[in-house]
Amino acid sequence: MNAQDLLPIGEVARRAGVAASALRYYEGEGLITAVRPPSGQRRFPRSVLRRLAFVRAAQNVGLTLDEIRAALATLPEGRTPTKADWARLSQSWRGRLDEQIAGLEALRDGLTSCIGCGCLSLRDCALLNPGDAASAAGAGAGYLPSALRRARRPSGA
Repeated sequence: MNAQDLLPIGEVARRAGVAASALRYYEGEGLITAVRPPSGQRRFPRSVLRRLAFVRAAQNVGLTLDEIRAALATLPEGRTPTKADWARLSQSWRGRLDEQIAGLEALRDGLTSCIGCGCLSLRDCALLNPGDAASAAGAGAGYLPSALRRARRPSGA
């Protein structure tokens, strides 16, 4: 690989619109790779910009980094995702998006008559949680549709 095809971490961060710490995190998670010339500073191939765009788009769909890693693992080693790759992989995410859309619509429609989130154990919601019955199911928004309950991503990622 030509040295001119390698970009420093700051340039990749600027062009991809992510923090340098996120790039280091993504590298640690195996989503992107860098090379280390004798100077020891990370350098990324230009193709990492397309791979990062793929990661960011998949995150916007709601995929976890584990799911993104699995999707990228279906590509030949080191290859940048193409438009055809995106079409193939995103097709498998349609059901998830439809579920999220339905959950958001249910949440929107419930906002006018109640808090819409499962009451978070409010004691006085006569509609969904009379007598704080939801507290027996544990903490959190118990009535929130499962498609809208996601594990939080680490900050910077």
